[in-house]
Amino acid sequence: MSIHVMWFRKDFRLLDNQALNLAIKQMTNADRLVCVFQINPQQYREGTANHDYFFTTVKAFFDSHPELAVHYLFGDPLDSFKQLKNNYPDWDYLYFNEDESLFGYQRDQQVIEFCRDAGIQVSTKPDNYIHSAKVVVKDDGTPYRVFTPYYKKWLTLPVDLSNSHQADIGSVTIQKPQNDQQKSGESAMSQLITKSQHDFLQEIGEDVAMRRLKKFLRTGLALYEKNRDIPSLDGTSYLSPYLKTGVLSIRVIWQLLIDCDESIGQITFMKELVWREFYKMIDVYHPEQRTKELQLHYQQLPWRQNQHDLKKWAAGLTGFPLIDAAMRQLNTTGWMHNRLRMLTASFLTKDLLVDWRLGEAYFAAHLIDYDPASNVGGWQWAASTGTDAVPYFRVFNPTTQSQKIDSEGIFIRRFLPELRDVPIKYIHEPHLMSKAEQEKAHCLIGKDYPLPMVNHKEARELTMQWFKQHKQ
Repeated sequence: MSIHVMWFRKDFRLLDNQALNLAIKQMTNADRLVCVFQINPQQYREGTANHDYFFTTVKAFFDSHPELAVHYLFGDPLDSFKQLKNNYPDWDYLYFNEDESLFGYQRDQQVIEFCRDAGIQVSTKPDNYIHSAKVVVKDDGTPYRVFTPYYKKWLTLPVDLSNSHQADIGSVTIQKPQNDQQKSGESAMSQLITKSQHDFLQEIGEDVAMRRLKKFLRTGLALYEKNRDIPSLDGTSYLSPYLKTGVLSIRVIWQLLIDCDESIGQITFMKELVWREFYKMIDVYHPEQRTKELQLHYQQLPWRQNQHDLKKWAAGLTGFPLIDAAMRQLNTTGWMHNRLRMLTASFLTKDLLVDWRLGEAYFAAHLIDYDPASNVGGWQWAASTGTDAVPYFRVFNPTTQSQKIDSEGIFIRRFLPELRDVPIKYIHEPHLMSKAEQEKAHCLIGKDYPLPMVNHKEARELTMQWFKQHKQ
């Protein structure tokens, strides 16, 4: 008889959980399965939407599957597993889905080394992406830096969907917790949930995620190319939070996607999923990008650290309605429309010349779908400092963008109630209203809603001169 340990991390599902399926396949009738989730306090971001959403997802998953009899482990990961081995001397096998991020990889290597010394066999599976970061490379074995050739190569590789089935938990014997280590872990998890400042219970879980996926494929996919940039519409998939937590499998999404009728929307959505893999690949090969500009000639840019401007941007008080509505969407829901992520990032870095790292950190705390690789990649793209980034002279005009993607101000009014009575004529530039028009709209500029904090045309000229001056 052997103990097999399944270590859950960012894979809170039973459908197409690669490591869990492998564990069940390799067990005999005499073996027992121990399911664990390790709580590392060094990774806490208490009080943030990101933190609360993740741990709410964890708790809800194990609460909805009591048959897994989860062992919550608390503390340093290596210490937790050493204690687990003391509690279960017959522990011979460990399974987990791979984490290619810098922190995750280093943590996993420490655990693997411990297991090797303890005589525990470790089996890992790629799970969070269709292709692991180092699979899609050039013919000479080097990584790509530009998306289009990466995408073309990605499409030539086979996609293995053969193991995408529901975990047969009922076919194995699950070991229930029987020691003080579990009490410590349960207490830590209970405190995390008690301290949560956000309620996400209605938005999480495999069933919710699968319903969202099927609805999108049924009603949104064909029009995805047309509607995805319109923030007032339910035109995007909203699957990113479920991919981030592993509640939804990328292979299940891909299988259902390719089964749909061909359309421009289908192709566009496929490409968006591959962008996610591209940014992951860049992050694995260039972990330094999280703190440094990826393009070397931009690493000496003297970005502003202006906290006053940062706070106005973060609070949605820039005086540019679409930017402000986007930031308030983020602050109230923990999510932001993808097009608006680009525009708000561009405004902070190009109109205000505020350090992209400050904006990235704010998104990291507030996005429930926060993924370091995609978030950093997106911010460096907007700041013109990353791989395959927008050129520095391309500066989004927040007003014309507003007129283009929210022409009637539907989205703006949804998140800026102070502008609800502003006529369409002024909804994108409310500061142009006369005093009488402001009073009629119940919106006094400078009091109920701020003046624009910059002149965009002047800011754009300054930005282009700034990049030219400091580029090395």
